[in-house]
Order: sequence, then C-alpha cells, then structure tokens
Amino acid sequence: MIDTKAIEEHIRGIIIALGEDPEREGLIETPARVAQMYEEVFEGINYTNGEIAEMFGKTFTQERSDAAETVVMKDITVFSYCEHHLALMYDMTVNVGYIPHGRVLGLSKIARICDMAAKRLQLQERLGRDIAEIISLAAGTPDVGVKITGSHSCMTARGIKNVPARTETRTYIGEFKTRRDLQKLLD
Repeated sequence: MIDTKAIEEHIRGIIIALGEDPEREGLIETPARVAQMYEEVFEGINYTNGEIAEMFGKTFTQERSDAAETVVMKDITVFSYCEHHLALMYDMTVNVGYIPHGRVLGLSKIARICDMAAKRLQLQERLGRDIAEIISLAAGTPDVGVKITGSHSCMTARGIKNVPARTETRTYIGEFKTRRDLQKLLD
C-alpha cells in the first residue's frame, strides 16, 4: 500500500531542498495534497495485472461463437507518469482490439483496464504490454492489439523541449502479431 505519511515527509523535504519555505501559506498543505494525489494517480501500483483482470473481468457470452468478430475500442484517454523522471505522460490515447473466444468484455471494462494499468510508474511500451496482458486474461483471448499515442513532459517541458513530439507504441499478441488487417483496425 502507498505510504502517504512518508510521501508527505519527502515532499516537505523537496520543498526545503528547492529553497522554499514549507511553512508559507501556499505550501503548508502541499505535502498532504501531493500525498493524496499520488495515492490516487498511482493506485494501479497496488494491483498485479492478474488482479486488475479479475477486478474488471466482467464478460458476457458471445452470441455466436462461430462468427468472425473483432472488438475495437478507440480513443480511450489515460495519463501516466514516466518512471525515469516522474514526469507526466499526457494527452495519451489508447486503441484496443481483441478477438473474442466465446466471451466479450463489458465495454466500460476495457477503458477501466487501460486507466488502472496507467496508474503506475510506467514506460509507454510497458503500458501497452500490461494492457494487452490484462485484456487477454480478462476476456480469455490470446488475440489482442494495443496502440498508444501520447506526449511526454520529460521531452516537452524539459530537456529538448520539443512540444509537438508524440510517441506511438504498438503491442500485438496472438493473431494481431501477424495479421496486418487486424493491426490496421487500431489506426
């Protein structure tokens, strides 16, 4: 579990290290606010991929299991934090596709899976793999594709400061690895 008291102490130390006065009016409650924010935005750290799949694994019987179907959900918005700089990864969209194998996920569960997987210190590449694994476990399918596009403040607000730069990653498992027709569905 996330230790909010320890976070408060460390944020207070960072404020002091920055040369600020943690007792000034605008900063007095900042350590507690940051600790509460971290507890919320890093909630996914508390769960394994398997536990997230169980939490959001509500499925329904596929009406015709002999039908060739693919479920695709696009433009799911998430944000995360880069594990290298603790910098915000923002303006992120996730497109997910999977081939049902007798069961389909409730649509809101796909978005919830993406959101919870993003609530960790992450790399965008790992986030795609985590989402694919969780969808695979939750839906009981080996066939999943995930496309993520996002901006990274470690590039846009510091360092090179290249604001328009966007990163795109794609993760394919099962049929999505070899079938270009399935991969195109995520565009």
